[in-house]
Formats: sequence, structure tokens, C-alpha cells
Amino acid sequence: MVGRGEIERRLRTASWLINPDTQTIFALLDGETGRTRAVGGIVRDTLLGIDRPGGEVDFATELHPDEVLARAARQGIAAYPTGIAHGTVTLHQNGLVAEVTTLREDVETDGRHAVVRFGTDWKRDAERRDFTINALYADRGGVLYDPLGGAADLADPTIRFIGDADQRIAEDRLRVFRFFRFSASHGGERFDPVGLAAVKRAAGTLEALSAERVGSEMRRMLGLPRIAATLRAMKDAGVLAFDDEVLAQLRRYGLGARRPNFFARLAVLVASGETGVQAAWRLSNDDMTRAQAIIAAARLLEDLQVHEAAYRYPQALDDGVDVAAVLAGWTEAGKSAVVDQLAQVRVKPFPISGSDLLAYGFAPGPALGSELSRLERLWIASGFALDRVALLAAIAPAAIGP
Repeated sequence: MVGRGEIERRLRTASWLINPDTQTIFALLDGETGRTRAVGGIVRDTLLGIDRPGGEVDFATELHPDEVLARAARQGIAAYPTGIAHGTVTLHQNGLVAEVTTLREDVETDGRHAVVRFGTDWKRDAERRDFTINALYADRGGVLYDPLGGAADLADPTIRFIGDADQRIAEDRLRVFRFFRFSASHGGERFDPVGLAAVKRAAGTLEALSAERVGSEMRRMLGLPRIAATLRAMKDAGVLAFDDEVLAQLRRYGLGARRPNFFARLAVLVASGETGVQAAWRLSNDDMTRAQAIIAAARLLEDLQVHEAAYRYPQALDDGVDVAAVLAGWTEAGKSAVVDQLAQVRVKPFPISGSDLLAYGFAPGPALGSELSRLERLWIASGFALDRVALLAAIAPAAIGP
């Protein structure tokens, strides 16, 4: 475990903390007297030695949101009441986006929305958060406030619900997905037994969650380096319904991919028949288009059509190789052979266009487009070796028409 001295050094010297814009927010909100502290992910990751640029920092404060707005107005700092009912004001100070939330405690919840009461009790504020690793605070000088032992759980690592796990989940059922995501990102895909039992009990109560909120969590999870054990645990808990073959393919992808990412994993899911994820997670058409491009590149590479894959889907090639390896069941040697072939490919611009065919007597229309496509296929099949002269010589006279 990192010692107290190293924890203090990491916080005290963190680039986001010594940023003048961060210090301006602290000064605005009485940070020198401890009435405002940074909180959450940026503190957590600083303790882990993960450098974050600090473009966004979350703050907790004893000040009422109306007071935060008033102070920002007096200092000429842009302020927006982005979540005023729950005590959240967003401040923009030069390049810093500061989300400032008044200390609070839950009064009433329905599993999606909470009625809160503002206060000045830092421990009560910590106790209403989800996991101990997210209830870490730092003042303007980098002094850690850790009322619930989150730093120790970071070192272990353990993703532990704060207090009663069932109650935390009842306050917001999205915490079921967050438990798995943090277990993958910060818990080494180890699952706290108490938390795992609680999410299993809650698995049948998640239907009221919006597709957007679930999709946001799944999108972030599918972008992590290693998630195979987490997805298996989610299925075993009754949270995901993917079949075993899909899970096996995602596992193979995670083991073999050079840079595992959301879009390639989405491609694996869609190619495996899990087309319902777009609606279930409210994914955008752009998300699906990118996944389909990866699938198309992968299918061409499966057939060893490396020139066509490189020509038609240059942006999807790297992911296409990784996905093709999964879908085709390549060995590592087989995958390396395809990568070596791609490294030799030098894509050139197609040397002719529709205007060339018009000059040869084609009329605008389907026949022209069909012949141009045929010539393009010949050019690709040649490994881009056919030049303009050769392609024009290959025009089919019968295609020109009378």
C-alpha cells in the first residue's frame, strides 16, 4: 500500500491541483478554511498515480448552491445551474469545468431519483456516495480527507459499497452496473462478495433504468482493457443475457487485441447476432456505422481480401484485424501473417473517374456506374498495379451501348 507520505506528495504535486484555475475555484468557495474540497475520481486516480489533466474537476462544498452562483457572478466566472435541485452548479474558469455540489444527504429515493437535503456534514455526504473509492476528498493544499477508508480499498483493491449495499442500490439501481464497471477498471476484475451478492439480488429490478444510463455504463465498460471476467460475472448475476459463445468471443478479443476498445467490441457483438444492443443501450447510428465498418473490414480480411479492406476501410483496419481474428478463429501466427500482408499494401487513388467513361461514349446512368465499379474491382484485384492506361484499355466496348 502507498504510504501516507506518498499519498500526500501525489496530491500536493498533482497538476490539476496546482492549476491556477483550480486554485481560483478553491479561493472562490472558501477552500482555505476547508469549506470546499475536490472529490471523487480525480482524487481517486491521483492516489493511484494516474495523471489526469484536470480539465474537469468535481468539488464538494458546504456552501448553498445559491451562494455558489452569487459568488461566481460577483467574480465574473461563468456559472450554470446544471443540477440545482440536487445542489449542483457548473462553473467555467478558463479551461476548467468545475462541477460544484453542495454537501447533502438522501431523504427519499425511488431507485432512480433522490430527494436530498443540503448540509455541512462531510461524513454524511460521503456516506451517501456509492463506493468507498469514490468518497475521497482533497483540500486546496492536497490534504486527503478519507472518512470511509477508500484509500485502503484502492490499495487492496476492493470495490466496496458504502454502508448497506442493498440500500445503496435501492437509492440508484444504476449502481449495479457501476459496481461491475469499477470492478473491471479499478478492482482487477475481483468482486467483493458482499457487493456481488447484493447486485445478484437486484438483478431482477433494473427494468426501470433508462436505456441511455445503462448504455453509458456499458459503453465505458466495453472500452476498458480487460472485461471478460466482468462480463461473465454479470451474466452469472443475471444482469446480462449474452450467450456463452458471445462471451467467449469477447474474451478472445480482449486477449488478442492490440488496443481493446468499445467500437471493436460492439462489432464483435453485432457480428455475433447481438443486434438488439443498439436499442437496449440507446446507441447512436454513428456508433453502429463505425461498428459495421469494422465488421465489413473484418469479413474482407477473413477472405484475405487485404487490398480491398485497406482501400475501402482504412480507418477500420486495425480493429478489423482483431475482430477478424476472433470471427475466423485465427491462430496468432495466422493473424501475424495478415498483419504482415497489410504492411506491404500501399493504397493509391483510383486513377480513373466517371468523366473518363463519359469521354469514351458512356451516357450518364447505371451502365456507367456499373462499368466504373467493374474497373475498380479489377484495379483492386491487381493490387493497385493497373494504371490509367491499362484501365482505359480494359473498358468493355459492349458496355458503352449503341
